[in-house]
Amino acid sequence: MAAAASLASPLRRVLHVPYARRAIPTSYHFFPRGRCHAALSFTADAARDSAVKGSVDRNVAEEVSSILDMAQRASQRRDVFHTNFLTPPIVKECMLAIEKLADIKAVAQGGYPQAERCRVSVGHPDCMTSNPDVVAALSISGNFRLEPCSHGDFLGAILGTGITRDKVGDILLQGERGAQVLVDPELVDYLTSTLEKVGKVGVSCTHIPLLALEYEPPRTKSFKTIESSLRVDALASAGFKISRTKLASLISSGDVRVNWSPVLKNGVTLKAGDVVSVSGMGRLKVCKG
Repeated sequence: MAAAASLASPLRRVLHVPYARRAIPTSYHFFPRGRCHAALSFTADAARDSAVKGSVDRNVAEEVSSILDMAQRASQRRDVFHTNFLTPPIVKECMLAIEKLADIKAVAQGGYPQAERCRVSVGHPDCMTSNPDVVAALSISGNFRLEPCSHGDFLGAILGTGITRDKVGDILLQGERGAQVLVDPELVDYLTSTLEKVGKVGVSCTHIPLLALEYEPPRTKSFKTIESSLRVDALASAGFKISRTKLASLISSGDVRVNWSPVLKNGVTLKAGDVVSVSGMGRLKVCKG
C-alpha cells in the first residue's frame, strides 16, 4: 500500500491588541448589497442534481444543495451571501457545482492559501468586484512548554466560550507558544475578551492581520509501506512514523481525521483515495499499491 504525506510546519508570531469584553454577537449568514432582481439565466436545479449524484456523503450533498439555494437568491437579489466555514469536501463540491451556473460568482477563502476550512461567498459578478472580508485571524499565546496542548485542546477552549464549530476555520499550532486561529470576523472582539485558558494554561488572545499568519507551503513526499491491515492506526502510524499507542492517544483527543471527519475508533478501515489528517503533523493520502 502506497501513501503520500504532505507536511507543514507553522512559524510563530504574537501581537497584542486589547479589546473590551462583549457579549456573543448575533450570527449572520449574508450581507445584502442591494435589492435589484435579475432574471435567472442558469439551471440551479440541474447543478444541484449533478452535485448530489456526484457526492457519496449525504451530508455533503445536503450542504451543497443549501449553498446552491443561496447562490440562486444571490442572483435574484444581486446580493453577496456568505457561508460559515465549510469542510474541504463541501468546498470542493459546491465550487464545482457553482462553476456550472451563469451570472454567479463564488470565492472560497480560508485566510491563507493552504487553508482546509473555508468560507464561500456567492454573488452576482457585478456585486463582487473584490474578495469579501469574511475571515479574521487570532493569535492565542501562552507558555505551553510544560503543558503542551493539541489541536483538540485549542478547539475545545474556543467552543467552550459558546461559539459553534462552523464559526472557526483552521488552527495553526505553534508548539510551546500557542496557536493561530481563523474565525468569523464578527467573533474577534468576543474571543479576545473571553478566551482566557487553553487546558490549564492561561492565554492571551489577540487580533492579528491575515498577513501575520505564519505557515509554510506543504512539503510532499511519497512512500511505500507493507502492512497486514488497512486500519487507520496501522497506516497512519507508519506514515507519520509514530507508535500505535501515540496514535491511539491522538485519536482519543480528536486530533485524527479521515476525509476531514474525526476518527472515533482505531479500527477504522481505509481505502484508496482516503485522506488521513493528524493535527500539527500533516496529512497522508492512501493510494493504490
